[in-house]
Amino acid sequence: MNFSTPIEEIPRVGPQYQKKLKKLGIKTVGDLLFHFPHRYEDFSNIIPISEVKVGKLVSVRGKILDIKNIRTWKKRMTLTRAIVGDDSGAIQVIWFNQPYLINTFKKGDLVFLAGKMNLKGGGRYLSNPAYEKLNPKELSNPDLVHTGRLIPIYPETQGLSSRWLRFIIKPLLSKLENKFLDFLPEKIKKEYKLLSLKEAIWQIHFPDVLKLAKSARDRFIFEELFILSLAILQQKMKLIKERAKAIPINVELIKNFVNNLPFKLTNDQRKAAWQILKDLEKSKPMNRLLEGDVGSGKTIVAIIVILNTAKAGYQNVFMAPTEILAKQHFKTLKTFLKDFNLNIGLITSKGNKLNNEKISRKDILEKIRNNQVDILIGTHALVQEKVKFGKLALVVIDEQHRFGIEQRAKLCQQKDFIPHLLSMTATPIPRTLALTIYGDLDLSLIKELPKGRKKVITKIIFPREREKTYEFIRQQIKSRRQVFVICPRIEPSNNIFEKNPSWREVKAVKEEFEKLSKEVFSDFKVKMLHGKMKIKEREEIMEDFKAGKIDVLVSTSVVEVGVDIPNASVILIEGADKFGLAQLHQFRGRVGRGKEQSFCFLFTDFPGKRTSQRLRALLSCENGFELAEKDLKIRGPGDFSGQRQWGIPDLIMDALKDIDLVEKTRQAAKEVLEENPELKKYPLLKKKLEEFRKRIHLE
Repeated sequence: MNFSTPIEEIPRVGPQYQKKLKKLGIKTVGDLLFHFPHRYEDFSNIIPISEVKVGKLVSVRGKILDIKNIRTWKKRMTLTRAIVGDDSGAIQVIWFNQPYLINTFKKGDLVFLAGKMNLKGGGRYLSNPAYEKLNPKELSNPDLVHTGRLIPIYPETQGLSSRWLRFIIKPLLSKLENKFLDFLPEKIKKEYKLLSLKEAIWQIHFPDVLKLAKSARDRFIFEELFILSLAILQQKMKLIKERAKAIPINVELIKNFVNNLPFKLTNDQRKAAWQILKDLEKSKPMNRLLEGDVGSGKTIVAIIVILNTAKAGYQNVFMAPTEILAKQHFKTLKTFLKDFNLNIGLITSKGNKLNNEKISRKDILEKIRNNQVDILIGTHALVQEKVKFGKLALVVIDEQHRFGIEQRAKLCQQKDFIPHLLSMTATPIPRTLALTIYGDLDLSLIKELPKGRKKVITKIIFPREREKTYEFIRQQIKSRRQVFVICPRIEPSNNIFEKNPSWREVKAVKEEFEKLSKEVFSDFKVKMLHGKMKIKEREEIMEDFKAGKIDVLVSTSVVEVGVDIPNASVILIEGADKFGLAQLHQFRGRVGRGKEQSFCFLFTDFPGKRTSQRLRALLSCENGFELAEKDLKIRGPGDFSGQRQWGIPDLIMDALKDIDLVEKTRQAAKEVLEENPELKKYPLLKKKLEEFRKRIHLE
C-alpha cells in the first residue's frame, strides 16, 4: 500500500463509504491522509468524576457499573443509559439513538469518555459523549484515538463522521509511516524551521499539543506555496530562454498618434505604454500584465503598442473573452487607427471582416498567412482555428492572464521565435496573488482615471427603500438614461439543502425580469440576459441595448467585464451581499462612462453587521486595488476572480492572505533554482513538481 493506492483497497472501507469519500474528493490513500482536520477538540485534561461541573466539556476515565436501553415513546427514541464510576464517584451517561452501544459495552469495561455535563429534571448526566474502550493491558500507556487527547475534527459529509475518519486514518499512518518520502531539501527545512514530512503528517492528524498541530499545518502550507513558486519561477526561466522579435520604438509615430488623440493621456497610461514599448525592444519574449481599474484606459495603451508593432512590419493578435467584446475592440481599433493605412481583421463565429468589408473564412486565413493582415481580432478560439501567421510578433489578451509558451507557439508558423504577450485585466490583483500566481508576469499599473470622469454615486438600499429607488430609476429612464439590473442567479432555487439559507431567497434573473417588465417598469422596454442563452441571442440583446432600444437590462454577471454602454447611468445590484467587493466594483464600472452623473444601488435583504461593513467598503473606496486587498481578506483568494478553477488547493488559497509567508516561500524557491535550475540534485522535489503541474493548470 502507498499514497497512490485506491480507497477501494483500504481495509474496512466498503462501497457505501467509498461513495461518501469520493463526494469529498478522496480517491486514494494519499487523498485521505491529506484530508486535514479543520479544528481540534481538546479532551486531553482528564479529571476525576467528582470534579465534573455542569455546562463544561470534560474528559473522564472510569468503569461501566451499569448499562441499559430505554425506549421513550413520547419522543420515539432510544436512550442508552450507563453509570460510570472511578475512585472519586460515579456519573450518569446518556447516548441518544445509539442502541447498538448496549452490545459495544458491558459491565466492568474500562472507558474514556469526553462530552458536556448537562442538568435536566434535577439529574446530572454526561450527554452523548465521545467514547473509547480501554484495553486493560494498556492502562499505563493507552493508544487513544477519540478521547483523552487533542481530537481532530475533519470536514465531513452526510454519513461520514470525524470518528469514522479517525478510525480509518490512524492505522493507515502507522502502516505507511516508512513511506513518507520527504521531498523538501534539508537546508530549506533547517533554514525555515519546518517539521519533517513524517512528523508533520502525524502531528496534523493526532497532535501531542496544539503548538505542534500549528507547526504541522505551517509545514504543509509552506510546501504547497513553495511548489507553486517553483512552478511559476521555472516557467519564467523557460520563457527567458525563448526568442522573440525585437521591435524598435518609432518615437515620431507614437508622438503623432498621441498628439492627435481627442483626449490627453494620463501619466499612468504614458508610463505603462513606455514600459511595454521598452519590453518589445528586447529579443526575449515580453510577458506583461497591464492592470487598470474599470474605465482607466487600458485599451488605448494596447493600441499604441499595436500601432508601433504593425508599422515595424509585424502582425498583431487582439483576443477578447467574448464575441461581443471582440466586435467592440474591432470597432475601437478601426476608429483610432483609421489614418495609418493598416489592415484590421475580425474573425467571429458569425462571420469575418477585413477593414469595412465582409470576407470569407478561407480568404482571410490566406491573407493572415501571407502577412496581409496587420491586426487580427477575435476570441480565444483563434488558438484552435486554422490560423497561421506570417510574422506574428505581439499577442494582446483581454481578461485572460494565463497564455503560455505552447499556446503562443501554436499561433506561429515560425519556429525560431514566439510572440510577445500583453495581458490586460480590470480586476486589480492583490500583491500576494501577483507575487505567486502571477509571479512570472511583469506588472504595469494604471491607477488614474481619465480627467472629467464623474464619481459614481454608490448607495446601499435596504428593503424599506426599494419603492423610492424604483421611482428614482423611473425618472432616470424618462430622462432617456438606461439601466442595468444584476441578479446572482438565473433561476430561483428550490433546494432546501442549500448550504447558506440566505442564498435560497436571492433574486433570480428570470423571476426578476417577470416582475420588472410586468409590474415595476411595465411602461418601459425591459429585456433579460444570462449565460444559458445562445451566443447569437445574447449578442443581439447587447447590440439593442447599446443602440438605446432597451431601457432596462436584467442580467447575471455576464455583463461584468468590458461592456461599454455610455448612456447607462444606473446599475442596480440585487443580492449585493452575494458578490465579492472586486466583482461589485466591476459591475459599478459598467456605468459612469458618459458625461451624466451615474448611480450604483446595492440592494440587500440581509443587512447583517458583516454585510453592511463589507458593502460600506465599496462606498468609501474608489480605488479597485484597495478593494481587492479587502476582498482578499474578507472572502479569501479562492473566490477572488475565480482562482479555484485552476485546481489550486484550499491550503494555498488560505495562505495567500499572508504576504510574509508568500515572500518567504518565493525566496526559498529562488534559492533552490539558482543553485539547481533543473532540480537534478533533488529528484523527489522534481517528481513532486511534475505531479503538481498535472494537478493544477496555470496556463
